[in-house]
Amino acid sequence: MKIILSSLLAVLLTAAPTKTVYDFKVKDIDGKDASLSQYKGKVLLIVNVASLCGNTPQYKDIQNLYEKYNGKGLVVLGFPANNFMGQEPGSDKEIKQFCTKEYAVTFPMFSKVSVKGKDIAPLYSYLTQKSENGVVDAKVGWNFQKFLIGKNGTVLQSVGPQTSVNNEEVMKAIDKALAE
Repeated sequence: MKIILSSLLAVLLTAAPTKTVYDFKVKDIDGKDASLSQYKGKVLLIVNVASLCGNTPQYKDIQNLYEKYNGKGLVVLGFPANNFMGQEPGSDKEIKQFCTKEYAVTFPMFSKVSVKGKDIAPLYSYLTQKSENGVVDAKVGWNFQKFLIGKNGTVLQSVGPQTSVNNEEVMKAIDKALAE
């Protein structure tokens, strides 16, 4: 029994560390390589966005949240996606122009990705599957689904597409993550 426990302990101690969002590399909206490890120690709000969606006005509140909380350690990361009724048909350049002109977006934006299906981006596979993130199964149901990520790079929770970042529960979760 002692040998089995010792062997088990040795395996657990040498096991690979848990995957975090910091393990992912993506393209920014300008097509440059970006490692999410640059955000280590920050609380992240990852949002799949779209320009032609009924939820698109959420850009305003998300930008306001970013401006208010960025100095406190929150970074919003926007990932355009065209998975829902073709509501993000433009090129990265067009998306960037739209976000800047219509909503004065200054939070980091990334190249268009797929957030579901056979071509799901590796980051979104991680975010949406408990088997990968260890916390929650949260398939992306529509544009503007949000994932709150703790300072250690792990998923804390998923927030539905219709839920505003101004929602009291969302704000409590962000404040709690910032305080940890």
